[in-house]
Amino acid sequence: MNNAFTYFNSNDGTGLFGFGTIDYLEFKVSDDLELIQSFIDKYKSNYIFSNLSFDLKNKVENLTSDNPDNLSFPLATFWIPKTVVKIENGKLSFVQGTDTTENRHRILTFLAKEKESLQINHSTELRPRTSKKDYLEHVNQLKKEIQYGNIYEVNYCQEFYAENYNLIDGEALYFKLNKLTQAPFSSYIRLNNFELFCGSPERFIKKRNSKIISQPIKGTKKRGSSQEEDELLKANLLSDPKERSENVMIVDLVRNDLSKIALKNSVKVDELFGIYSFKTVHQMISTISCEIPKEVNFIAILKALFPMGSMTGAPKISALKLIEKHAEFKRGIYSGAMGYFSPNGDFDFNVVIRTLVYNSSNNYLSCSVGGAITIQSNPEAEYDECFTKIQSILNCINE
Repeated sequence: MNNAFTYFNSNDGTGLFGFGTIDYLEFKVSDDLELIQSFIDKYKSNYIFSNLSFDLKNKVENLTSDNPDNLSFPLATFWIPKTVVKIENGKLSFVQGTDTTENRHRILTFLAKEKESLQINHSTELRPRTSKKDYLEHVNQLKKEIQYGNIYEVNYCQEFYAENYNLIDGEALYFKLNKLTQAPFSSYIRLNNFELFCGSPERFIKKRNSKIISQPIKGTKKRGSSQEEDELLKANLLSDPKERSENVMIVDLVRNDLSKIALKNSVKVDELFGIYSFKTVHQMISTISCEIPKEVNFIAILKALFPMGSMTGAPKISALKLIEKHAEFKRGIYSGAMGYFSPNGDFDFNVVIRTLVYNSSNNYLSCSVGGAITIQSNPEAEYDECFTKIQSILNCINE
């Protein structure tokens, strides 16, 4: 575990580094969720970093996952970095571990890779696991489930992958991808035989004191080629009845999830249908929050909210069962979460989307993408939207 290295990058001049390992927990399917809470409680005065795979849902709910799993990503991991460093406008602050010349050199060497990244060829072809014909058939079948009244909305995903991929320089690849995405919940994680290159624009949950915030994304439009076209696309996104319907259904789901742990009458929608622009896409983002009692711990929050509604559908359990039925791969860390706990008990986790995952033990590279299927969905348009969402990753890895 001494190779563990993490960079949470907000792309606003701030970030959080962690490297080395004091302790490590790999949660297994046979383990009890309270094992996670015990680990968090044991190290509550430390920074704790974590990955939560989508299939952790099977421990939160009475579900199973039997689809092919080529990545073999752990169900959940928690680790205590030996050294944690905050970066703000180029200034390094050591908040865990020792400020040494060697540690500073490690960080500065990593940051220098941003300039080197364009000189390294990472080229390979990411192939879709699901054919377009099969994708369209799955979407049509899911629309029938909506017509039957079994669900209102479901998130259907597909995987793009490369086998026998030789990763030359993961740190340089991260910076190359980050230059194309500039996402607020970007991260690079190297842990055991895995490397993750995340360009996520979405927050899952954030805790600050007694307040919980969730910011689901539902609604996507590509960026325009001119300022005039860009503004028109933003306006179209805001007024699109399908996108608004998708978004409000997930807002209602999150409100319901939060109500399970919230203080009475504290759940509120802080922003509905907010339009935010990123490097390659416009997104519709809503913000929902609540206040929680002191006795509500992380596992209670996890049981109430995980997996996040934006990556499942509504009703959540029915959607999860249909996802398993129609999926052609096990999601693993994709549409799970990665984030960290601060020593004061606060935490912040993203939603793992727009992400490359590499397993060096079998040289397998994976990137998954999906979207919300509703009664108004056009299967061809949903298929095209998948490519809009991951175009920056395909450009990064295919060139």
